[in-house]
Amino acid sequence: MSEQPTISVLILGGTGLVGSHLIQLALGHPRIKHVIAPTRRPLAIHERLHNPLIDFDALPSEAPWWEADAVLCALGTTRRLAGSQEQFRRVDHDYVLQTAALARHCGAPVFVFNSSLGADANSRSLYLRTKGETEMDLEALGFSALTHVRPSLLNGEKRTDFRPGESIGLWLARRFEPLIPARYKAVSTRDVAVTMLNAALEPKQGVQVIESDQIRRPL
Repeated sequence: MSEQPTISVLILGGTGLVGSHLIQLALGHPRIKHVIAPTRRPLAIHERLHNPLIDFDALPSEAPWWEADAVLCALGTTRRLAGSQEQFRRVDHDYVLQTAALARHCGAPVFVFNSSLGADANSRSLYLRTKGETEMDLEALGFSALTHVRPSLLNGEKRTDFRPGESIGLWLARRFEPLIPARYKAVSTRDVAVTMLNAALEPKQGVQVIESDQIRRPL
């Protein structure tokens, strides 16, 4: 049996909970030869990690590192942290689309997006509507393989930023876990990262959606 080819991956949102797991998993995976993780603040040095420091409002469109075999996007914030609806959309929609467009222009065939359970471009919820619109706009970019991963509440390490809504939701999810349908159960940030990396390593042509109850998959 021939060995599977190695690939290079571009990880967006590498300083967040899911993104930091993505970097750790990618650096330890034998099929990944090179990891590119552009961030605003520096990451820990690793021999296979290229960590360009960038300003998302002034992206270096001519940078050679946009050329990757797969892009994994875990960019995201909250309305509270962003400070306004406009700033929230700027991060969760505009930054995602701008980076995706640059990677696609440079030939990236595979894109994996960390979206949300309930993402819907017609939702009354700003968060879910933005996620749904981002999914829809990503589909228009023409990636050969595009996967939307839609986790429910994220259950992982303690965040450096306090998110009261998420904290209350997790408390309820843990207390009433046996009563909650699988689709709505909290999922670990590592499981989300594993699922995203699997989607990049084994891409399926066209647009795929992985719902929250499908996320628990081994790497």
